[in-house]
Amino acid sequence: MNRRLILKFENLVQLHGACRQLRTLSYRKVYRAQWKPVQSSTHPVWSVLLYPQLWQKDKLISIALSQHRHLATKEETKKKKKKIPLTKGEVEIRQKMTIEELARAMGKDIDHIYEALLYTDIDLDSLEPDSILYEDRIKLIVKKSGMKYKSAKLKEEKERENTDAVKRPPADPAVLTPRPPVVTILGHVDHGKTTLLDSLRKSQVASMEAGGITQHIGAFLVHLPSGEKITFLDTPGHAAFSAMRARGTHVTDIVILVVAAEDGVMQQTIESIQHAKNAGVPLILAINKCDKPEADPERVKKELLAHDVVCEDFGGDVQAVNISALKGENLMVLAEATVALAEMLELKADSTGLVEGTIIESRKDKGKGPVTTAIIQRGTLRKGCVLVAGKTWAKVRFMFDENGKAVDAASPGIPVEIMGWKEVPSAGDEILEVESEQRAHEVVAWRTYIEQQEKMKRDAEVIEAKQKEHRMEYEEKQQKLAHLSWRQRKAVLYKANKHLIISKPKERTEMDKNVLSVILKGDVDGSVEAILNILDSYDADDECKLAIIHYGMGDISETDISLAETFNGVVFGFSVKANESIKRLAAKKGIKIKLNNVIYKLIEDLKDELNSRLPPSVVENTIGEASVLNTFSVTVGKNKIPVAGCRVQKGLLDKKMKFKLIRNGDVIWKGSLSSLKHHKDDVQVIKTGMDCGLSLDKYIEFNIGDEIICYEEKEVQQTTSWDPGF
Repeated sequence: MNRRLILKFENLVQLHGACRQLRTLSYRKVYRAQWKPVQSSTHPVWSVLLYPQLWQKDKLISIALSQHRHLATKEETKKKKKKIPLTKGEVEIRQKMTIEELARAMGKDIDHIYEALLYTDIDLDSLEPDSILYEDRIKLIVKKSGMKYKSAKLKEEKERENTDAVKRPPADPAVLTPRPPVVTILGHVDHGKTTLLDSLRKSQVASMEAGGITQHIGAFLVHLPSGEKITFLDTPGHAAFSAMRARGTHVTDIVILVVAAEDGVMQQTIESIQHAKNAGVPLILAINKCDKPEADPERVKKELLAHDVVCEDFGGDVQAVNISALKGENLMVLAEATVALAEMLELKADSTGLVEGTIIESRKDKGKGPVTTAIIQRGTLRKGCVLVAGKTWAKVRFMFDENGKAVDAASPGIPVEIMGWKEVPSAGDEILEVESEQRAHEVVAWRTYIEQQEKMKRDAEVIEAKQKEHRMEYEEKQQKLAHLSWRQRKAVLYKANKHLIISKPKERTEMDKNVLSVILKGDVDGSVEAILNILDSYDADDECKLAIIHYGMGDISETDISLAETFNGVVFGFSVKANESIKRLAAKKGIKIKLNNVIYKLIEDLKDELNSRLPPSVVENTIGEASVLNTFSVTVGKNKIPVAGCRVQKGLLDKKMKFKLIRNGDVIWKGSLSSLKHHKDDVQVIKTGMDCGLSLDKYIEFNIGDEIICYEEKEVQQTTSWDPGF
């Protein structure tokens, strides 16, 4: 009886062992598992079959034995492997190939590819069989293997159909009708341009502008008593006019050059003349401020001769009109001269068909959304028209004139404000009407595509140029490290930055505030070299230091995130990827990953990071100025306190603000006031023209003629002075 119990117990032990091995086998990789059943000299494996009723299915044993037979020995597995055929002659390569594809094309195993890449700058840790190699690396591997290569025939990419909108052919002269001339008023600052415009449009715009300088861009229409119309452009300076000329718009037909009779020709007057000449636009000379006693119009005309502006009085073709914009004298004479010149130019346009025009001003209005001021050059603009300009489009919802009055139509030469744009276009962009919204989408998509292609082409040229320029330098550096393995090279880089790791936490924190540590990963060697060369031009170390902690090729890895965490850095990737697990790890550790496919965008992100590390600068805004007219002292207890009798010359003095004392142009004190009085009364604020007495929070003797400045300090975010040249 005892013997039968012992036998049962032993069989149960054997059964338990077999089950445990089956469970282990299911978790192992098939190609590494070498399973063998547990055997005993007295109880072989087949003894587990004595009690088949303990199994749910009898097939478990047969499954285990079949897997045992399949994984018997490594030798049998090697025999079953097919030999890789050796490639003789040339290897057919493509511009991009994975390591596995290249090995198959060469008739080699993957380890051979890794060996060929040992003494290059590629990080072998980041390589997988499906990692992509580019043409220069592929050629290098084939050459090192003693083989030749030939390029595979590439399928020609189907060219994308041009769906851009273009201007219509020139119109038949028979359908052309007269249009109002478009006139731009140019001249030196404070010579009366805005006052002249103000007089012409009968509004008080000039009184609302700061410092006599036009603060906006616009266009307006002037109706003459004779029934003629003139469109005037109100520009903020010469830059906008030059930008329009550079884009080839030539919106302006006539330039009125305003010159002050008492000042004569100034620097911006010369610039205005040059702009008009470059654009091929005729001039009309308006000599302003002729009502002043010191006015000398003849001197102005003679000075202009030196700049090839010859008035009719001297036998030239430039009309000269003496005016007073402030008093409105001779303005009608100037308008008639403009109309006469316009008639000579025979300005006509086609008012039928699709609309063409030019954007003069664009802005984003809180209530209206994107709004543009435009001049129509062809066709008649109406509500519901679909327009394209630059890389945006609009379905016209409303139109307004310069006075904000809604209009239903705008013919050639008429300025109009347009609502309905999807985004804000740029000033100077050409407006073209298209047949439908679908067509507008096609045009915008094409223009966006073309811009991307051009940027990619420029980026490729930059990369190629940097590759050639720095190849020699790179090879010299590689020769110095050629005797080292890739692991040793990494160790050298680690030692170079080791001093940052061993810094104390407080020291590192202070150091990190003024240092941007960069981990750079790129798709190919040329890309990384091009970016590094751009970073070599960084010359603003006094503002924020730029430290390249690590650079290499391949996708973003955990090592990159660890380095960024150690050095409080940012990971920048060019044409590489970061999988979701890496992104989660970076988010968890608070590490920024910046991925870009265009170099200039990567540099923009880098500049943003540099700006964020710069300390804010303190700017002083002057609130008021006062001059010391008298000095005296007041006894308070046993102390004598110097007091200054002042008069506020500009702005106001606010006791709560900061003050500084200026003597002979030098600041001798900064601080706050201890007292501020007006007629023996303590006050908080003293306004312009009022007298006051004040004392400082520090004992300083006043002198008559000293200046007291009231100011406030504001923090302004600094931007890096580094200009990479983009």
